[in-house]
Amino acid sequence: MNEIVGIAYILGDDISTDDIVPSYTLTMRDPREMAQFTLKFIDPNFSNDITGKNIIIAGENFGTGSSREEAVNVFKILGIKAIIAKSFARIYYRNLINNGIPGITLNWDETLFSSGDRIKIALHDGIISNISKKKKITFTKLPVFITCILEEGGVLKKLLKNG
Repeated sequence: MNEIVGIAYILGDDISTDDIVPSYTLTMRDPREMAQFTLKFIDPNFSNDITGKNIIIAGENFGTGSSREEAVNVFKILGIKAIIAKSFARIYYRNLINNGIPGITLNWDETLFSSGDRIKIALHDGIISNISKKKKITFTKLPVFITCILEEGGVLKKLLKNG
């Protein structure tokens, strides 16, 4: 889990859990079916276009709204490996970590990232490399207890392993 390599998909500010998972999908029993509606009102083709793009880079207040875990699970189903945002809603950030997806807070701008950029994240070093733009960006390293949870694939897997 130390090194994550992928392609960037850029989102804006104030992406809510209702934006991520529209409320009308919450009655669907199949999580894969639900994932097809991810970000439907922001990018109607997101679930198809995300193929190969597995690092989301977002603006301020990512994950605002309800604390529904489905808003993290759909990203996991779609293959998202990390989310970098200027800021996260507190509960959403914790749901990311609990479900094994790194959330990295970074005050970024358009000079650092564009959609389609090849990105490498070194979690233990606190470095994001934008391979496409030949830039290295430092971020505040995640606390050890969080990286331990991420390395196990989420809090439940960690608890099950440690008994």
